[in-house]
Amino acid sequence: MSETSDSQKETDLSPSQASSASTVSNPIEYDGDMDILDEDQKVNLKIQRTTTMTSLAESNVENTRRLSKILTGTVNEPERIAVDYSNTLPMGGDRDYPPALPPRELYEVTFDGPNDPLHPFNWPMKKKVMICVMLCLNCICITMASSIFASGVPQICEIYGIIEVVAILGITLFVLGFAASPIIYAPISEIYGRRGVLVISAFGFACFQFAVATAKDLQTIFICRFFGGLIGAAPMAVVPAAFADIFDTDMRGKAICLFSLGVFVGPILSPVMGSYIAQRTTWRWLEYVVGCFSSAVFAFIFLFFPETHHPSILVQKAKKLRKDTNNWGIHAAHENVELSIKEIAQKTITRPLIMLATEPSLLIISIYNSFVYGILYLMLEAYPIVFVAGYGYKENGELPYIALIIGMIFCAAFIWYWEGDYLKRVRKAGHLVPEARLYPMVFASIVFPIGILWFCWTGNYPDKIHWICPTIAGSFIGFGLMGIFLPCLNYIIESYLLVAASAVAANTFLRSSFGAAFPLFAGYMFRGMGTGWAGLLLGLFAAALIPVPFIFLKYGSRIRRKSKFGLNV
Repeated sequence: MSETSDSQKETDLSPSQASSASTVSNPIEYDGDMDILDEDQKVNLKIQRTTTMTSLAESNVENTRRLSKILTGTVNEPERIAVDYSNTLPMGGDRDYPPALPPRELYEVTFDGPNDPLHPFNWPMKKKVMICVMLCLNCICITMASSIFASGVPQICEIYGIIEVVAILGITLFVLGFAASPIIYAPISEIYGRRGVLVISAFGFACFQFAVATAKDLQTIFICRFFGGLIGAAPMAVVPAAFADIFDTDMRGKAICLFSLGVFVGPILSPVMGSYIAQRTTWRWLEYVVGCFSSAVFAFIFLFFPETHHPSILVQKAKKLRKDTNNWGIHAAHENVELSIKEIAQKTITRPLIMLATEPSLLIISIYNSFVYGILYLMLEAYPIVFVAGYGYKENGELPYIALIIGMIFCAAFIWYWEGDYLKRVRKAGHLVPEARLYPMVFASIVFPIGILWFCWTGNYPDKIHWICPTIAGSFIGFGLMGIFLPCLNYIIESYLLVAASAVAANTFLRSSFGAAFPLFAGYMFRGMGTGWAGLLLGLFAAALIPVPFIFLKYGSRIRRKSKFGLNV
């Protein structure tokens, strides 16, 4: 049979027929010599080659055209890459080298256009809401654990005969773990995906909560608290990146709003719950409760959380196609990433620290964000001084914390409403405008120092001023906390969208460092300086940072043009 007849057979078969033919016929082991095959085997061999490439040309128009030429006989074989075998190892068994394969991109899987149901942007809203609920519960659980320990500090001081500042190390070490782990977890999630990181983190965190609850000595308590924070802090960096995976610009800001509520509500809600538990049981039950909560969260994540990282989803798709087609050449671009432990440490884990040192916009925003986060943990010490020691509320001294939560909820609603204006600016510009995320922060940056001064100076005179005054001031502080933290986080994510996990990890590292340090001096500052003067100092610092959003609104785009990691739009 002539070469023309071979081509004619290929032309007469449609891709679906060819696929059927290659499925029915036995696989042909090709040893490099076409002469040993009969004519029918040659045809089947070519069908197997061309139909495999047809199944891979999902959205690549150029590849589809090239495959069409092969199928119609315009060209007999795909272009092949020339390979020099002179300086390499032999195949073995006196065999010749097989023919060179076509270019790798012909075998590379992609998403099937913008409406591919496999793409997280196109997942059903019900599925996205389920993911949001799981991840927000995970964040609340972890942040609750960071501060619920404070409710057991008086018992721990009495049992182990230590002073308060030593017992507070249980909080500081936990938050230090928060600072260290995101710079490891975030880059690893960009290599191996989000699911594995979150599952391992949730399991390890639950284990260490029970370890603290059953610890026999103070050293074990502190060590387990540190490692609990270290292994459990993955959501602090990975969850914002996961939200960026599944939500487009229209919904991303609202999802990050829920995450931010989880970050702040957890530490504030835990003293209210913790004081109730500690007064009726022992401090160990504080850890048991968090351990049970975290175990339930782990079960939900393990059973129901899907992979959201786009490159990792394509890796899963490539594995399935390799299994279904028996073609080992099918691959995802992300599978070409081969990193040793040394390379991961040098290029990946150090990336957040490098970004923090070389990206001015990230550093300035992170410093402002970190100061606000430090104030949150400082308030955990200030509230008992004002309401328990000052106003004498022994039983319900933690209830005024609820005013902070109310202020945060109002701010979240305000930013949610602002989201519509932001989207109008994006559509008008035709691209992301990270600076437009900062407009709510202009108002919040003014409200924040007002709330601090109001709280501290009214709380300084419990015998003259009603307790409702510092309580209402707490809602202003909560509004300012959320109104600064959330726009900062949105700005970071959209400025560094391609490396969002690493950027958030850099921010979390600095933020958690402040959160770890502030509780250590909070008690001494408020008792030594007095509530009013300590509040004046903090209020002046907060007022000094008011220009930050104005500076970024005016010069932010210029700064981003010089960025090595950000979106230069």
